[in-house]
Formats: sequence, C-alpha cells, structure tokens
Amino acid sequence: MMRQAAASATLRDTGDTRGVTASDVTLHLVGALLALAIATAHIADQGGVTALASPSWIGWGYRMIEAGGVLTALVLLVPRPAWLPAWTGWAAALLLGAGPFFAYILSRTVGLPGDPGDVGNWGYWVGTLSLLVEAALVALSISMLLAVRPLGDGRKHFGDR
Repeated sequence: MMRQAAASATLRDTGDTRGVTASDVTLHLVGALLALAIATAHIADQGGVTALASPSWIGWGYRMIEAGGVLTALVLLVPRPAWLPAWTGWAAALLLGAGPFFAYILSRTVGLPGDPGDVGNWGYWVGTLSLLVEAALVALSISMLLAVRPLGDGRKHFGDR
C-alpha cells in the first residue's frame, strides 16, 4: 500500500512514470487474460467449441491457438517449478500473440492456401479485435522478456518468480 501511494505521489508531482511499477502478479494476470481472450476470439471465429473452420488445416490451427491460449494462461498463473526458467511463460505468450497476428495479416493480404475469400476482408470485427489483443500480448511479452533477461553480473532486471 505504501509503495502504491509513493508511486502515485511521484506520478502526480513530477509526471514521471519511471517510478511507477506494476506487481509481478498483476503482469502475469494481465498476460493470462490476454491469452484467454485470444483463445476466445478464435473459438468465436470458428463458430464454437465443436465447430471446425474450413479448410481443415486452418481449423486445426485454430484448435492449436485455443489450446495454446489456455496452456499459456496456466503457465503464467501457476507457480513455476525451480527447473523452469522465468522467461518460458513469456516466450509462450509471445508466440501465441505473434503467430495468429501474422497469419491474419497474411490471410488478408496474399491469402492462405484453400482460403482465398478472406483477401481484402479487413472489416471483420472479431479479427480486428483479435489483432488488438494479440498485439497487446506481444508488447507485454517482449517487455517482460527484456525485463527478465540477466544482467552482465548474473542478476535479473526484474523479480524472478
């Protein structure tokens, strides 16, 4: 509580955000919620949990994104074992956000095999929302990966969970 009050006072008095930090738990929770939002968007785009998008290779790709979203959320939320490096959850989150983001861009620009009908279809609101959530997860993941990288003397930039 004292730390939050000090950060609020710093921001109010100086306008400098460098002294304002979010807790490790908060960042992991936000990452997990973004991962679940990506999974939810792909379930909605596919037509539900039991539906499979056409062509089937895209449908199975959606299934991988959906499962990956749930697994990434779990990796970010569940306390990790000592043998698992701190960066693994954020690396998974980066892949989860970047993969569908670039696939969507490709599907709308040059098209994907078996799915030429989506070229130029930029007005699909579920896809646009998914792009925003994926970009947010990529940005958070990159910043967290940079924060947990070791310094030259072996220390970490950010608390090792």
